Amino acid sequence: MLKVFRALYLATRFFYGLCALVLLFCCAFFWSFLLYPMFFVLLCFAAIVIIDMIWLFYKRILIQGQRNTQSLFSLADNNKVEITIRNLSNNFWNLEIIDELPTQLQLRDFAIKTKIKPLANEVLSYFIKPLSRGEYHFGKLNIYASTRLNLVKRRIEIPVAQMVPVYPSIIQMKKFELYTMSKITRLHGIKKMRRIGLSYEFEQIKDYVRGDDVRQINWKSTGRNQRIMINQYEDEKSQPIYTIIDKSRIMLMPFNGLSLMDYAINASLVISNVALKKQDKVGLITFSDKIGSAIKADRKQGQLQSILNALYHQKERDFEANYELLYFGIKNLIKTRSLVFLYANFESQYGLDRVLPILRSINKLHLLIVVFFENTELENESIKEVNSLKGIYSQAIVLQTLNEKKAIAQKLNNIGIQTILTKPEDLTINSVNKYLEIKSRGLI
Repeated sequence: MLKVFRALYLATRFFYGLCALVLLFCCAFFWSFLLYPMFFVLLCFAAIVIIDMIWLFYKRILIQGQRNTQSLFSLADNNKVEITIRNLSNNFWNLEIIDELPTQLQLRDFAIKTKIKPLANEVLSYFIKPLSRGEYHFGKLNIYASTRLNLVKRRIEIPVAQMVPVYPSIIQMKKFELYTMSKITRLHGIKKMRRIGLSYEFEQIKDYVRGDDVRQINWKSTGRNQRIMINQYEDEKSQPIYTIIDKSRIMLMPFNGLSLMDYAINASLVISNVALKKQDKVGLITFSDKIGSAIKADRKQGQLQSILNALYHQKERDFEANYELLYFGIKNLIKTRSLVFLYANFESQYGLDRVLPILRSINKLHLLIVVFFENTELENESIKEVNSLKGIYSQAIVLQTLNEKKAIAQKLNNIGIQTILTKPEDLTINSVNKYLEIKSRGLI
């Protein structure tokens, strides 16, 4: 009996009926002739509820449920979750399904309502968008079944607990791989870059055809063969590409629920994958007050998986970034001239001036691209209409802050350090564009 009461829940329709009875009894207080009929109505309502309970608990409800997810979720993407419900009984049921979602999602009102016919299957789906990396634990499936009367419900618990890890965005990585490898790109922001200058590695000598660069004529071979021959070159491959991620407290700032560091992690994974497809070597360095992960650039099998695992385990640290330590780490790890993407953030000229000598030193050894972020929330504030003196002062401070970001980018460009000043949501697109531009111009 105790088991029955634990599984028994009153439906919304029951309370509607109860409220109607209370209202009618209030009317009977003024019109006494309604009193005895109302007792009869009350008894009928109680009888219907009891019959509904007997029907719900006397019969065996044969309902099975299963949750199907991917082996891992992608950070900041919509990940599909499917719930399969099987009705093995000969009865029609109204169902309300409450899935015990991971605590990181902070969803307390999640429910799916459906109807299932006798001996039928229902496949229900929903999407979750995780905004932090880590282990996401799902709990039980709670199914609340009711008859067509829908006055009371019976809870059925299905133990389908599971853990799904949330990794840097695999979905985003595959999407950009598709678009950057195709000859015609339609994704907004991906540019097709024109190859300029000469190639690097000699491939073969071939006959001249109309349209070939006459500067590549091989005169010795032309004299021997009595026909014009030219040198053909291929692109230099296996260039080392490093992504460096600042894990200090300034990268903890959230935009649209995702921290700047996680935006940088997603972009680093995409760049690494695209570079590997372009036959380049890729490596990774993370740092804050100390060096975190350090993976030497390579294009061996399993290199992308090593980078993915390292990015998955990165944690922000509540300390200032130690750029001196980063410089010595780069000197020890990177022995040849490389393309280096540094994902950091500078909020003021003072913050830049503190590390500018070190950035200069890194740029002498390698081709350095400093990537930092626009404050989109401040940009939204700067375009609002203001009608008070306080609002005018606040907007002036906001505009000053935004202009300082642009001044930082200009200052870096003036001393020969390439920069990307980007909105957080456009970080991956702009990083891929810059990489393709550098490759097309042959700067490394």
